[in-house]
Amino acid sequence: MAAVPGPLPPAEAEALVRALQGSELRDIGGQGWLRQHEYVEKLNMHGILSASAGQEQLLTELLVSHAKIPVLVGELISVEIWKHKVFPVLCRLQDFKPRSTFPIYVVLHHEASIINLLETVFFHKEICESAEDSILDLIDYCHRKLTLLAARSTTAPAATSAELPAEPLASPSSMQELQKQAEVMEFEISLKALSVLRFITDQLDSLPLSALTRMLNTHNLPCLLVELVEHCPWSCWEAGKLKKFENGTWHVVPPEEQLKMTKLDGQVWLALLNLLLSPECQRKYRFDGFNKSQLLKLRAFLTDVLIDQLPNLVEMQRFLSYLAVTDPAPPKKDLILEQVPVIWDHILKKNSGKWEAIAKHQVKHAFSPTDEELKLQARRWAQTYSLDMMEALAPDKPRCRVCGAEAGKRCSRCRNEWYCSRACQVQHWQKHKPACDLMAKVPSVDDL
Repeated sequence: MAAVPGPLPPAEAEALVRALQGSELRDIGGQGWLRQHEYVEKLNMHGILSASAGQEQLLTELLVSHAKIPVLVGELISVEIWKHKVFPVLCRLQDFKPRSTFPIYVVLHHEASIINLLETVFFHKEICESAEDSILDLIDYCHRKLTLLAARSTTAPAATSAELPAEPLASPSSMQELQKQAEVMEFEISLKALSVLRFITDQLDSLPLSALTRMLNTHNLPCLLVELVEHCPWSCWEAGKLKKFENGTWHVVPPEEQLKMTKLDGQVWLALLNLLLSPECQRKYRFDGFNKSQLLKLRAFLTDVLIDQLPNLVEMQRFLSYLAVTDPAPPKKDLILEQVPVIWDHILKKNSGKWEAIAKHQVKHAFSPTDEELKLQARRWAQTYSLDMMEALAPDKPRCRVCGAEAGKRCSRCRNEWYCSRACQVQHWQKHKPACDLMAKVPSVDDL
């Protein structure tokens, strides 16, 4: 039995961190950009394995000493803009029929990789401090994602990656399937952004004054967090059963566990505690009629069962009782020069009116590889997305690609898909064959 992969050697981790750099939006999907994606993906997997072993301090020190957090924030926002401005153009191009949509999927996945890496390291105060001015851009990013979360319907759960139907790589509907994948990733990315925001609020004393003003007054994050408590988009009722989203999938919650606080619930409450109970926040926040009425809605959720699970909420309960019978003084207007985020506006201004031209450039130079180029790139992907590494990161045992049951058999040609039985493998073969043919032609890492 092969040993479980561990974190990268220190020298390799440092080389990857040193190599991180920003890229132009026009270059997304190109060879240089793909190398950057590989570096981020390897550091992301390294970060998760290091954190699970309690050894993430090295990665934290490397990202701080080489000043790479602003670089990662810039790349995060760049691919977010690409997804909103260029990807829809690609989907509308009538003559664009890619033989494989995986190169585009990699771009969509890049945002998820970066926000996952940031979630892993932002627990540390020095990471938050090293973000410097880019922390404002990251706060704006998290606000955009939380706004999307708050607007979600709670009548039915979002699909997960594992639940989407498998499609041949070259099928006519592959771009439509890619759009569905993008919607799934958007939900999961937004949940990661919630965690990042909570970690930012843990370090209020280390943030610039502009960051506090932006969270409290520009975006009114306390009221947005109240909406998340009310609507709880990671929880829903379906066919009379309560489902909650955890570890990348929706689970039916047994009746005896329905009042149990999830990690996501905890992130919202901790962020609220940080923002509402800090003396500096209380001095700066506008407790006007609307904000006060919204915040007081929280009292209905502060049950004894909830407080038993997070005892700090007793302080929140006391604060809200006090708020209900008082009218706090309006915040004083400090005469300071306020910093504003610049990354989003800079990228938009630089590329405004060029979205279709960028899409066509990327179709020609990045998303229409020849068979030989696709094989070469698949070799790099096979090295980056090591199967043993992915299995070490997976929270659950593999599931059958067809029926979802626990799987013990894997496709012997490509080793990418899992099945519970021979019958399921045969049933899935016609859909799996194009991807299997491609990956089977790629030499294994040991053969390189």
